[in-house]
Amino acid sequence: MIYLDYNATTPLCAPALEAMAPFLREHYGNPSSVHAAGREARAGVDDARDRLAELLGAKPHELIFTSSGTESNNLAVLGLARAHAHRGRHLICASTEHHAVLHAFEHLEKREGFDVTFLPVDERGRIDPGELERAIRNDTTLVSIMTANNETGVLQPMEELVNLCSERGVLLHSDMVQSFGKVETRLGKSGLAAASFAAHKFHGPKGAGLLYLRAGLPVEAIQFGGAHENQRRPGTENVPAIVGMAAAAEWALRDRPGEQKRQSGLRDRLWDRIEESFPAVTQNGDTTNRLANTLNVSFAGLSSETILMALDLEGVCASSGSACMVGSVVASHVLLAMGLPAPLASSAVRFSLGQETTAEEIGRAGDIVARIMDRVSSAETNASKAAYAVI
Repeated sequence: MIYLDYNATTPLCAPALEAMAPFLREHYGNPSSVHAAGREARAGVDDARDRLAELLGAKPHELIFTSSGTESNNLAVLGLARAHAHRGRHLICASTEHHAVLHAFEHLEKREGFDVTFLPVDERGRIDPGELERAIRNDTTLVSIMTANNETGVLQPMEELVNLCSERGVLLHSDMVQSFGKVETRLGKSGLAAASFAAHKFHGPKGAGLLYLRAGLPVEAIQFGGAHENQRRPGTENVPAIVGMAAAAEWALRDRPGEQKRQSGLRDRLWDRIEESFPAVTQNGDTTNRLANTLNVSFAGLSSETILMALDLEGVCASSGSACMVGSVVASHVLLAMGLPAPLASSAVRFSLGQETTAEEIGRAGDIVARIMDRVSSAETNASKAAYAVI
């Protein structure tokens, strides 16, 4: 199997598994319990929080442990919008956000009387800071713009966007689920109000998420039942997963610049092979300002479903976009927002590389794509001949 779907999830790294093991067996206490077993578990959570804060350039009390990137996004969007509604009820969200963000804003608009502006992007998938500046009103309280898009890998001009929001006194949340471990992430001096993360995107366990919330900012809890996480997120902490998340984060950052350079080289090699085998293919999104590991392409005249099925039969794992649209292969809302015609958006395939991806795998994957394209072209030629014979 050649796994090229790292933006969907990543394999658990050895340091994370090793760190988790004692908390699955020996240190199984509830971290809220006051006895020795509980204190052992609490120590694991506190240590993980301190280590993650150090990596992110944040303060430990600014980190809130959650169950996923989706929960982190929901807590940020719903919690901040509601907590600051007395200042204004206008919100801004990029049109290419992950559905965990988009659907939260849609809920606030449809069910709670907020006014939401869905910010457009250009054909490269980038936000024009001028568009954001024009969209901000006196009653705007919250903006949410993801740092790197999960489908195209496109990076937004976050520094400019943060500065704009700071100047206008508007809170800015960023979904950093896809960008952490791939681009520089230092939150303490970033100006961001909040940022969301998910462990399984950087070789940690599934079921562990993180929300950075700048010190002093009130947030309204979206769940009820306890005083965990400084009364911001109730529920017994998933101690093994939290410990594993910290270990995975350290592992993912150990040689970030060198690893990203390696992956960008492999990505470009795959693109060259695909373009050689199918000249009608096009890349989607900004080809300069993007993640090193992500290649989103459209195979004109074909369907995503057909290509993905063919790839799967050949042992290659890829996707058409977000892994959260369970079991579906539909035209990407991200590509449509970028202005791609529906047929091209419906022919898109995302290849995403990771730390285990090898040059040999990329070579084989390129050859497999070439074989698939050759079969498709032959089938189309035969179909055309048959149709001509009938005429």
